[in-house]
Amino acid sequence: MGNPIKVLVVDDEERIRRLLRMYLEREDYEIDEAENGNIALMKAIAIDYDVILLDIMMPGKDGIEMCQELREKKATPIIMLTAKGEEVNRVQGFEVGTDDYIVKPFSPREVVLRVKALLRRSSRITSVQADTTTRDIIVFPHLTIDHDAHRVTAVGEEVSLTPKEYELLYFLAKSPDKVFDREQLLKEVWHYEFFGDLRTVDTHVKRLREKLNRISEDAAKMITTVWGVGYKFEVIQE
Repeated sequence: MGNPIKVLVVDDEERIRRLLRMYLEREDYEIDEAENGNIALMKAIAIDYDVILLDIMMPGKDGIEMCQELREKKATPIIMLTAKGEEVNRVQGFEVGTDDYIVKPFSPREVVLRVKALLRRSSRITSVQADTTTRDIIVFPHLTIDHDAHRVTAVGEEVSLTPKEYELLYFLAKSPDKVFDREQLLKEVWHYEFFGDLRTVDTHVKRLREKLNRISEDAAKMITTVWGVGYKFEVIQE
């Protein structure tokens, strides 16, 4: 038996925390709670949670602020829970680094399924495969993406990415030199077709470049802006 999945549930309503705890504990997850953003941020920095369920509207530090501050230190997967269904709030959540978004009122079963899906994407839950001779690995001169392990290394050093940052990088890297506009990336990476603020893509590209640049300038330069169109992954030869 491995270590249990640790989930932090952040909501100022006790009944919602209690409901989510009940459903998530049925999956044998280890549940911790926080009633506001200040407590949640302290816990999230101190403890390596596998997933954080985070409400936006809370007294004091709200979910957006909490997520923004946590992203400066850690890449813990985050699912936003909020009664705000308007597009602008969804975009705002994605811009600060949220990986998924669920609007209240929600089905607890849906939350469990979303958590499982995010865990799979973040490679916390892995399936044991009988044939380990072939792995899904993309190797470039300055960057390696091991898709089976959801692991990215630049010049041999691991890069800590959120699940959404990883998905964006992997999607671009699968099609070197192909240009994607922002609408395509929103549809393919975020799986949302909505009209609105496309800064969600720009923000994630910026954050992705910054993380790569801390380790390798050459790796960061592979994510290229095509002005007036979008982005592409450009292979830099040594």
